[in-house]
Amino acid sequence: METRRLVHPEHYARMSGEELRRSFLVEDLFTPGEVKLLHWEGERTIIGSVVPLDRPLPLQSPQDIKANHFSDRREIGIANLGGAGKVTVNGVAHALAPRDHLYVGRGPTDLVFSSDVVDVPALFYIVSHPAHAPHPTTRIRPAEAETLSIGAAATASARTLRRYIHARGVKSCQLVMGITDLDIGSVWNTMPPHTHIRRTEIYLYFDLDPGAVAFHFMGPPEQTRHLVVRNFQAVLSPSWSMHFGAATSRYAFVWSMGGENQEFEDMHGVTLDRLR
Repeated sequence: METRRLVHPEHYARMSGEELRRSFLVEDLFTPGEVKLLHWEGERTIIGSVVPLDRPLPLQSPQDIKANHFSDRREIGIANLGGAGKVTVNGVAHALAPRDHLYVGRGPTDLVFSSDVVDVPALFYIVSHPAHAPHPTTRIRPAEAETLSIGAAATASARTLRRYIHARGVKSCQLVMGITDLDIGSVWNTMPPHTHIRRTEIYLYFDLDPGAVAFHFMGPPEQTRHLVVRNFQAVLSPSWSMHFGAATSRYAFVWSMGGENQEFEDMHGVTLDRLR
């Protein structure tokens, strides 16, 4: 399991483009037939992927977390971004269609991932935070998510936001997780931008057209930088950084947060006149 260190905003200001990518961009996350994990020091987050092919893949505890089982002290959010599959938790199979989420609370000792069709494998994206209490394992379908239409076509920002794991829905210790879909003709996400000093956030961009790219903007409002992001790549966003972007075609992204609270609206808005 790779570990990414936290970056101080003063250090950020001196970083080259390549240094920014090494610290904040996760490029090779999904690999067929493998489990891949990355630990980020922000909220002791672990993100990863499981892409089962002809055999089930277990989620094992990496040595770095010093636990007998991955979920001994952790909760997990799982989003299926590929074909149909199953996540078996302590012997109970949970079928996940595309865009379904599964919340796994602290405590299960056995998690196994499988695809229904080898030629169209499930693409399981996982986000995990430390957990202080157990909550029930729960599947959430897109129709069950709290859904809002936000933005406007006039500003190329019309989008649909779905909250799957959140304070008013499926309960968790600190994880908040969902998907935002951009409308055709819209490219701007999270506009106007904001920061939230009490939480970190991670974006996983997906559903980008072949050859398309997204430009993810980050940093303090007065010192913005950008990362070029491709399909199924993730960006780690520390609490001091904005996180917003645009792409060359419509797309979607999984957003997840962890930290001091779960209030989605707890953010500090940034007016566009501050951007530099």
